[in-house]
This record gives sequence, C-alpha cells and structure tokens, in this order.
Amino acid sequence: MLFPIGDDNVKGGHYPVVSYTLLAINILVFLLQLSQGNQQEQFILNYGAIPAEITHGHRLYTLITSMFLHGSIGHIVGNMLFLWIFADNIEAVIGSVRFFVFYLAGGLAAHAAHIFFNVGSEIPTVGASGAIAAVLGAYLIMFPQSQVKVLFFIFPFKVPALLFLGFWIFSQFQNGLGSLSASTAETDGIAYWAHIGGFAFGAVRGFPFRNEYARELKKGYREEDLVD
Repeated sequence: MLFPIGDDNVKGGHYPVVSYTLLAINILVFLLQLSQGNQQEQFILNYGAIPAEITHGHRLYTLITSMFLHGSIGHIVGNMLFLWIFADNIEAVIGSVRFFVFYLAGGLAAHAAHIFFNVGSEIPTVGASGAIAAVLGAYLIMFPQSQVKVLFFIFPFKVPALLFLGFWIFSQFQNGLGSLSASTAETDGIAYWAHIGGFAFGAVRGFPFRNEYARELKKGYREEDLVD
C-alpha cells in the first residue's frame, strides 16, 4: 500500500485558508460524532445522505451535511490526508472563494453519481471522499508532473501525480464496475461511484483551471515555483 505524505507546492498564490478550515471542520464534526456515544448511528441517519430519500426530494440538506461525516477513524484520517496534500495547490491558483464553491460542487457531483447507481438505497452515504475526489481530478489535470511523496512501508520516494492519481482512479473505476454486479452484502461499503463522479467533475473543471495557471506562469511564475 502506498500512502501519500506530501507533494510539490505552488510558491505564492492564495493562502489555502479554505482547505485548512475544511480540514478542521471535518475533524471537529467527527469529534462531535464520537461524543454521541450510543447515538452515533442515529446521528449518521439524521445527517447522512440516503439516496432513496434524496430522489424523493426529502432532506436535501443532507447532501451537504453528509460531506462532513465519517464512518471511522481510518475513513477520516485517509480523507484528511488527501485533502491536506492536494487541496492547497488548487486553492493557491483559483482563490479561496472559488475553491470553496468547487469543493461543494464536487461533493454534489459525487452524490449524483452515487445516487444514479443506487437509486433505491436506504443506506446513508457519509464522508468527504467525493469532494476530495474532485480535488484529485483537478490536481491530475493541473499538476500532472508534480512529484507526490509516498511511503511504502517505511520507504519514502516520489512518483509523478499523473501516475499516482491515475492508478488511484483506475482502481476506483475497477471496483465501481465490480460493485454493479455485487449484492449489498458482498460490497465493502465504499461509494466507488461517488469517487468516480467527483473525480470526473474535478478533471473537467481542471482544464480551465490549468489554463488559468498557465497564464499566471507567463506573468511571472516559473517552473521553480513548484517547490518541496
């Protein structure tokens, strides 16, 4: 298993205040979840997005609240690690307000993809994974040559973002296809199509963002502006 631990950062640009704020909010909400004790399941039912309800126009607010809930410590640690590593470069280029809108829109696109393949599901969907997948999609398009620092057991090394994120989305798509023919009891509880939908949305939006970054480079940034 390869774990990302860092990347090349854009020098200058907008300070990633939204990225860090989202990270903090997710952690605080998770602590709130834990404080519910035996009521955690009900808490998730109250604020998680249930496809069968959403398709009937009920509790639409859960499309947003569910983005800040997580099912386990491993779930939130993995999501926050990816958010911390990959979100700051995008926010540095497009600005904080637009990044916030992009993040939420990516989460909604992820919900749409998940609900499309799970219309009648009564299982609540939780997690920032879909929105973060949108961040990964945009990152792949904007910074394909950026070096991602990964850890293999105790051995650190670098791989291009194109390779790391390309492998990530390939695995999600492969598992997503497998989930279509598997029963609920056979799946691992991961909303692969939410990841795919979020990633696709981010990749599409990444093209105009990349063009914008290229213009910024021409105005004064240099290749050295991607620093460790």
